[in-house]
Amino acid sequence: MKNKFILLSLLLGIFLMSCQQHQSGVLWKKKEPVDYVNNRIGNISILLVPTFPVTHLPNSMLRMIPAHTEFVTDRLQGFPLNVPSHRQGDVLYLMPYCGEFGDLPPNLNYRYDHEVSTPYQYSVFLDDHAVAVRFAPAARSGIFSLTFERNGPRYVMVRTARSGGEFHAEGNVMSGYENYHGTKHYFYLEFEQTPVATGVLDTVRRKVCYAEFDKSVKEVRLRYGVSYISEEQAQKNMVNEIWGFDIEPLAKAARAEWNKTLGKIQVEGATEDQKTVFYTSLYRTHERMINITEDGRYYSGFDGQVHDSEGVPFWTDDWIWDTYLALHPLQIILNPKKQEEKLASYIRMCEHTEEKWMPTFPCVFGDAHCMNGNHAAVMFADALSKELKFDVEKAFEGMKNTVLTETMLPWRRAPKTALDDFYHQHGWFPALHPDEKETEPLVHSFEKRNAVAVTQAASYDDWSIAQMAKSLGKEEDYQFFFERAFNYRHLFNAETGFFHPKDKNGKFIEPFDYIFSGGIGSRDYYDENNAWTYIWGIYHNMADLIQLFGGNQPFIDKLDQLFVEGLGASKWQYYAVQPDATGNVGQFVMGNEPSFHIPYLYNYAGEPWKTQKRIRMLLESWFRNDLMGIPGDEDGGGMSAFVVFSYLGFYPVSPGIPIYTIGSPIFTRSSIRMDNGRTFTVEARNSSWANKYIQSATLNGRPLNRTWFTHDDLVNGGTLVLVMGDRPNYQWGLESPPPSAADMQGK
Repeated sequence: MKNKFILLSLLLGIFLMSCQQHQSGVLWKKKEPVDYVNNRIGNISILLVPTFPVTHLPNSMLRMIPAHTEFVTDRLQGFPLNVPSHRQGDVLYLMPYCGEFGDLPPNLNYRYDHEVSTPYQYSVFLDDHAVAVRFAPAARSGIFSLTFERNGPRYVMVRTARSGGEFHAEGNVMSGYENYHGTKHYFYLEFEQTPVATGVLDTVRRKVCYAEFDKSVKEVRLRYGVSYISEEQAQKNMVNEIWGFDIEPLAKAARAEWNKTLGKIQVEGATEDQKTVFYTSLYRTHERMINITEDGRYYSGFDGQVHDSEGVPFWTDDWIWDTYLALHPLQIILNPKKQEEKLASYIRMCEHTEEKWMPTFPCVFGDAHCMNGNHAAVMFADALSKELKFDVEKAFEGMKNTVLTETMLPWRRAPKTALDDFYHQHGWFPALHPDEKETEPLVHSFEKRNAVAVTQAASYDDWSIAQMAKSLGKEEDYQFFFERAFNYRHLFNAETGFFHPKDKNGKFIEPFDYIFSGGIGSRDYYDENNAWTYIWGIYHNMADLIQLFGGNQPFIDKLDQLFVEGLGASKWQYYAVQPDATGNVGQFVMGNEPSFHIPYLYNYAGEPWKTQKRIRMLLESWFRNDLMGIPGDEDGGGMSAFVVFSYLGFYPVSPGIPIYTIGSPIFTRSSIRMDNGRTFTVEARNSSWANKYIQSATLNGRPLNRTWFTHDDLVNGGTLVLVMGDRPNYQWGLESPPPSAADMQGK
């Protein structure tokens, strides 16, 4: 009887496996990491900018996003041959057309259907013209397939997205360039079939070139390359990367590249939706920065020149205010050599400018220079603390010159002003009273002074510069920047527990509403968020912030209040004033970068179980596998990096201090395979929806009763084991708080 039971069980298992492997007549295959990517997550925005379904290789120069806005739109303007910079506009629309030449319009607004977008290939059906479009990318080139399903004349156009450019069309080749923010974006396009006619049209607003194909041609296949150097280089890029016109091998190669990239992190446990959120987030952390090196040369928008890369690739397209907190620290773990190239690129950009200023928002056309602070300093300090290799001397000199001679005013790239001189003398950025007229003409009319945000950002940047000075043995510079790293203290209001703007006479601005004062986004005093968010913006010295509050309990009380404090108005009134402050839990804002570290701060004050509870709630509430599954502006990888870290169970609260503080892992097991050949594993035993609380922990077999581990622990490989349960262990993690800046302890 026992043997019969075993035989029946075996047969049943084989039957179930067979059923599992054949679904709808298709052989079932185990999912690979890229199969979990749903680039539709967040394509409908809660309030501001949605995410975009980008088809590209990881961190590649070429990106294709169909030219429509949110997912629910019914119109598509064309297919950009490239998207040079995240959210900075398209170039060179590819536009198929079925109809008479006399009706050929320079602008088309396609209705579309059956759109399928993945990281490695894209397809859509254009209703009005009955054209099926497919696309697959390489690093600097791509292939389009256009299948015309209706009889009649068929054309393929390329037009500029803007007015400036120059086009050529002859035989089966189109080439030329579009002016993109003052930078020439070149292309070289080759059809598999020879058109029956080609031409170039000069319209009032656009440059257009077209090719007409014989009515017998059902499928038009084309390949193209892009370049910032020349048309000839665009052709070379195409030939170097694409060997024919078949889209399938290119899509297969792109898929393999994505699996290699995403497969650096392997996960077990959790739901299929949670794996989708995780791998989609990991995919989005590889949109920027981009490598724009071409055959050992690169174009720099900072001096308008083509340079020899001297063996070190050149990277650009970064919004450092959005990426320094989580994206750059994540890339240090996953791609340290490429991160070193990015550091070298920042230094090159600085050297290419006349003023020798470090950029804040480097793009292919130069420095867009947005937001406040110059957090390249933090990026350098973080890399230095984690022993990456770069020219520290050049980085230090560039940052020192920048912070002492460039204005601190938000959204301005200009020499320092009287307001900057005031800061350098007194240690805080002066604020205006609500009825006081602006005195500095350079202040941005919408972005305002950001007086508190600027002071906090400069304090962190100066601490970071001090770390570089210390490593170089520059004692005088170290002391100078180290002292300035405490400037945030000038604005702390001990009576209210907020960082409160002061006027030029050192008086707090009164009366003051910590939710609404400062206009749209509280930009007079803060930036994109109100005073409740900026309580916690002392990334480099959390221990000192706790002391400013008077100890752990007052700090915890304020942190608790953050998550329950009301909006202070109806939602429509609140968001009219605070449009960036989405993803609210009380006054906590999940949808904006300055908030990412806040739920981890309970670890610093002796109640880590609250971090574990809060992280799980935030991930479940605001990051979901659906069209509205992002709580705010994703900004090219910044927010997604927070999700990657938090799903794994740890987060870098203080870039520049080489430690990670522990949260509550989603996966029962996750492994990071690093470039040095070692693997770091987080094992969360019994982890589930209910079992979110850490009961005990070991690191490489040794008991761990603290809420943090070091970067060395991670890169040297090993295993962090967390035993999870459904009730808090109030005693775990209390051995020592995560370190703040070691040199500041007791200051």
